[in-house]
Amino acid sequence: MHTDAGVEARLPIRSDMDLVWVRQHVRQAAARLGFGLVDQTKLVTAASELARNTLVHGGGGLMEASHVADGGTDGLRLTFSDTGPGIPDLDRALSDGYTSGGGLGMGLGGSRRLVHDFVVESVPGSGTTVRVTSWVSRPPRPREEA
Repeated sequence: MHTDAGVEARLPIRSDMDLVWVRQHVRQAAARLGFGLVDQTKLVTAASELARNTLVHGGGGLMEASHVADGGTDGLRLTFSDTGPGIPDLDRALSDGYTSGGGLGMGLGGSRRLVHDFVVESVPGSGTTVRVTSWVSRPPRPREEA
C-alpha cells in the first residue's frame, strides 16, 4: 500500500503556469503510485486537457488529486471543478470528434478514453465538475511452483 504523501493535492487553475503545475503533479503522483510510463502519459494527457477546459471554458477553478484503493489496487482520482457557465449540451460535448477548439483537440470524449472511470456533472450557469480515476495496472503474479 502506498502512502498519500506527494499524491494528495488541491491546485488552483487560474493561468497557463498552473496548467504546468497540474501536469507535473499528476505525473509525479502517478509515478509514486506505481503507474507505468504509458499509463502516466495517458493520465497526464487527460489531466492537461481537463485543466485547460477548466481554465478556458470555466474561467478557472481547482484540481484535487487523491489516492484511492480498491481491493488492493491503487488508483489516482482527479477532480476538476469550476463555477463557470457550464456545458449546455453535455451529450454533444462528450461525442467523438467534438472540440470547441484551443485544446489538444481531444475534447471530453478523448479524455474519457484515456482513463478508467469518468464522471462529468455540469449545470448551465453553475459550473462543471469532471472526476476521473485511473488504476495502476499490475502484471499478474507468477504462479508458485510446487
